[in-house]
Amino acid sequence: MAAKKPEDFFRIGAEISDKKAPDKPIDQVWQTRQFEAHLVNPANRRKLTVIIVGTGLAGGAAAASLGEAGYNVLNFCYQDSARRAHSIAAQGGINAAKNYRNDNDSVHRLFYDTVKGGDYRSRETNVYRLAEVSASIIDQCVAQGVPFAREYGGLLDNRSFGGVQVQRTFYARGQTGQQLLIGAYQALSRQVDAGTVKMFPRHEMLELIVVDGRARGIVTRDMVTGAVESHIGDAVVLATGGYGNVFFLSTNAMGCNNTANFRAYRKGAYFANPCYTQIHPTCIPVHGTNQSKLTLMSESLRNDGRIWVPKKAEDCTKDPRQIPEEDRDYYLERIYPSFGNLVPRDIASRQAKYRCDEGLGVGPAVTEIDPDGNERQVRRGVYLDFAEAIGRLGKDAVSAKYGNLFDMYAQITGEDPYSTPMRIYPAVHYTMGGLWVDYDLSSNIPGLYVCGEANFSDHGANRLGASALMQGLADGYFVLPNTINDYLADALSFPKVSQDAPEVVEAVTAVKDQIDKLLAVDGERTVDSFHKELGSIMWEYCGMERREEGLMTAIQKIRELREEFWQNVKVTGVNEDFNQTLERAGRLVDFFDLGELLCIDALHRRESCGGHFRAESQTEDGEALRDDKNFLYVGAWEYGGEGGKPILHKEPLVYKAIELKQRSYK
Repeated sequence: MAAKKPEDFFRIGAEISDKKAPDKPIDQVWQTRQFEAHLVNPANRRKLTVIIVGTGLAGGAAAASLGEAGYNVLNFCYQDSARRAHSIAAQGGINAAKNYRNDNDSVHRLFYDTVKGGDYRSRETNVYRLAEVSASIIDQCVAQGVPFAREYGGLLDNRSFGGVQVQRTFYARGQTGQQLLIGAYQALSRQVDAGTVKMFPRHEMLELIVVDGRARGIVTRDMVTGAVESHIGDAVVLATGGYGNVFFLSTNAMGCNNTANFRAYRKGAYFANPCYTQIHPTCIPVHGTNQSKLTLMSESLRNDGRIWVPKKAEDCTKDPRQIPEEDRDYYLERIYPSFGNLVPRDIASRQAKYRCDEGLGVGPAVTEIDPDGNERQVRRGVYLDFAEAIGRLGKDAVSAKYGNLFDMYAQITGEDPYSTPMRIYPAVHYTMGGLWVDYDLSSNIPGLYVCGEANFSDHGANRLGASALMQGLADGYFVLPNTINDYLADALSFPKVSQDAPEVVEAVTAVKDQIDKLLAVDGERTVDSFHKELGSIMWEYCGMERREEGLMTAIQKIRELREEFWQNVKVTGVNEDFNQTLERAGRLVDFFDLGELLCIDALHRRESCGGHFRAESQTEDGEALRDDKNFLYVGAWEYGGEGGKPILHKEPLVYKAIELKQRSYK
């Protein structure tokens, strides 16, 4: 019988809590935890092996740090080089509470802005630690030679990002992620040369090995030869990024996936807050049905670019340069005078959608189905205009700040943003949900640690700009190396695990069986056609706005699509070769189940908060309306077994250092 109400889709489990954060004043929690954690002496570190999956800022920094500490590190990535991790695509900057601009910034203000920006749905102990170590990140990166921009006196320059009223974002033009990743890659390469880190490029993790309740290894597929291999260690660290590609069209690279995280979920790791998906407001709009990804335009552009739409629908097809100032609606400046164009991403994204829904969007018209099932013609774009900044600063100054971003826009669209306003529209970008971790970054499976975007811990229901790079490097350089020791201090007493242990053989067999199953279907539809259809379902029913009826429809559609996939997908080629179709098919299997879980999480959370916007829960002026009485918790989901219902565990959120209040940027 089909489910009739939200509660039919899941079961309620036990309440959970984070027991690793000491009960101390917020500014003493991290230093107390560091002191209380057990240590591993250098001679014993050489006897221990840590497996790290991912080589981005979180994974690369963790591998370099643990290698430098003397552990044996096995570092895996599906790219041909660690330098191709998706962290390289980050553009705008990295936050740190240095107060270089003398504008009253502080660790506490960065902490407050981040919790408020996440709409009071993050764990405050983790966020305060992130703010605490932020300054050390900048010092480390400068020492590595990262070429941050500098101001006239020689100090590092700063600019603003959304959701704050200070300038704390350090940047390297529009290439900050690239420069930070090169710094981490240098540190990682040093350890590879020293022999403490062994690299495994072109190896994709397809299973987690759990022995006696502990994470002890992974199963990988060599993406060149097809060889399925098991790797054993004393602890496993997942730093594999987010799951935005469940929507198919996103700002993520096509290879980004959630398989490592989701295989851990199936082995018992809790998946927290999957419905918290960030929509980035400044992306190049969709321009064709054959598009495979979307292009991010850095939020830093909102420092000098002004966002507007025509006030009259008849002006939407005009050359924007011919629309007089009095006929333009700079709607963010009008609605949010205190923050203007620098409101948080979720708010800027929804306001752009509202303008377009009202018939004031710009760009080519597309046909859509409205919530009532009727066809409508809509223009999905708003203007990001630099005319005022060029007039005030000069073209050369604007080019010095944003030149590479302007060049990228011109190459993709064929339009000159120096003379014509950019057209932008929101797109799926970052995912705040991820595997549940405690204060030590440990999942509920002993020995399994999760870093960076792969965990849920720091951003709540919305990520403020320039904080992803901050979290990745904080976790990799400063947090994990100080917390994993507490677990590894006892690791020498763990029983040795052999390659022929039953748990290892079972994990390897499961991977091979799924590969064989995918190759045996021999249907008629391509993998990408299924992925596109899944993405369309996710965007329509669980994108920028969610409704109960739509979410229940989405769950049913996903289940039907998954069933058709296993009957009619066409996976060409063989396993014993380089086979990208097989790779994408395996990832899509996990995206189906993740998409369903994401919709169930969104369905159960009958409130709006940050990037999770339920149409039934909004203020009179269309802002997100939280329900702290009923939903002040982390939703941590446990796998319910094949065909079973996921189990919801609730971690209550306790705020001692910050007062809960309705978020306002007006």
